[in-house]
Amino acid sequence: MNMRRRLLTGAALVTAGALLAGCSASGGEKTAAPSENPSGEITFWSAIPGMDAVTEAFNESQDDITVTFEEIPNGGGGGYAKLATAISAGDGPDVAGFEYAQLPQFIGSDSLVPLDDLVPADTLAEYSDSVMNLVTFNDSVYGMPYDAPPLVMYYRQDILDAAGVEVPTTWDEFKAAAQAVRQTSPGTYLASFNPNEPAVQAALSWQAGAQWFDIDGDSWKVGIDDKQSTKVAEYWQGLIDEDLVKVQPSFSDEWTADLANGVTAGVVGASWSAAGIKSRTEASGQAGKWVAAVPPTWGDEANALYGGTSFAITKNSENPAAAAKFIEFVTTDPAAVEARGEVGSAFLAYPGLNEVAEGVFPTDYFAGDLYGTFDEAYAAVLPDWKWGPNFDVTNTALKDSMSTIGAGGNLPDAYVATQTATVKGLEDLGLSVSE
Repeated sequence: MNMRRRLLTGAALVTAGALLAGCSASGGEKTAAPSENPSGEITFWSAIPGMDAVTEAFNESQDDITVTFEEIPNGGGGGYAKLATAISAGDGPDVAGFEYAQLPQFIGSDSLVPLDDLVPADTLAEYSDSVMNLVTFNDSVYGMPYDAPPLVMYYRQDILDAAGVEVPTTWDEFKAAAQAVRQTSPGTYLASFNPNEPAVQAALSWQAGAQWFDIDGDSWKVGIDDKQSTKVAEYWQGLIDEDLVKVQPSFSDEWTADLANGVTAGVVGASWSAAGIKSRTEASGQAGKWVAAVPPTWGDEANALYGGTSFAITKNSENPAAAAKFIEFVTTDPAAVEARGEVGSAFLAYPGLNEVAEGVFPTDYFAGDLYGTFDEAYAAVLPDWKWGPNFDVTNTALKDSMSTIGAGGNLPDAYVATQTATVKGLEDLGLSVSE
């Protein structure tokens, strides 16, 4: 039994996880084994671009199951709130996408059904332990992993060359490179700091060896302001104080314009960021100027995931067997990758699919070996990160705390405030919490 499964079994889940919203101690009722050839109609909600085409490809591939697709907003746009409301009212879809950080919350509210008896065991066994750890709770699998996006840095190679610096391999080198870029091109920044992206801070802390959530006996242990996270916060606050990174919301009009105009020469992103960088910069003639790189380290080889989605079956589904067949297609079939096309640059969790993804996405927009970099970045991901029972509490607190960064706010203080708010928020949900 791997670490994640060990930590979330038996009494630990009952007291530290089940109490957050009434999840049963048994991890949910096991569903009956499906028929070999399920049929019928199901619904599918997702915020991931291109899933409409994937749905169409599945429908055309067979005659037994018909899937109706509905695009919903992403998490920041209210997608999870819509899902939670619909599931609670009994009107949720059969299948929906859940980012790994959000999955525990929906499991805890008894919104999802286990997949163990719906998906072949040999299919689930193909996934790595590190990604299965994120979807396995109380010895039951609740999500089929779709992507496993490692933290990846992107740089304008031409701007690095003009500054006379190499791609940074340590965070000390990153600061030196940022200084060189500011000196040689005063209007340019090596990267931006995005106060609207708590997930980036989580990934950077994960990479530094932090553990924001853990199980301590019968309690959730919260450590958002732990030693490693504080080191990350102090480092980025130093870059901000020295005007070495530009404070701006990611995905904003300003952020997009700065990438297109060369004001920002780098992105702290993930594998999926490549598609966004391409779409935002190709009109300004930047093909071949961007390079992807494994993130700088603190000395030891280490990395983290930034984002990532699994697909799950909601408790509202009246046809879980058909729903399971569909999510198997979405997550494991090369035809699904081909159908989605070049709209995304996903680093997929199921073995063998990234060869297909590399052939679909126009990787030649980037200098170097794009998917080779993704492979290297993923290989360094630290395996034991855990998401807490309700990341919305932390996400909201950190976003609120970071909103004043660049206008007098302090990032280490934001982490301390988020620690306090998270502990209180989980306690308000009826959970036992330790620090």
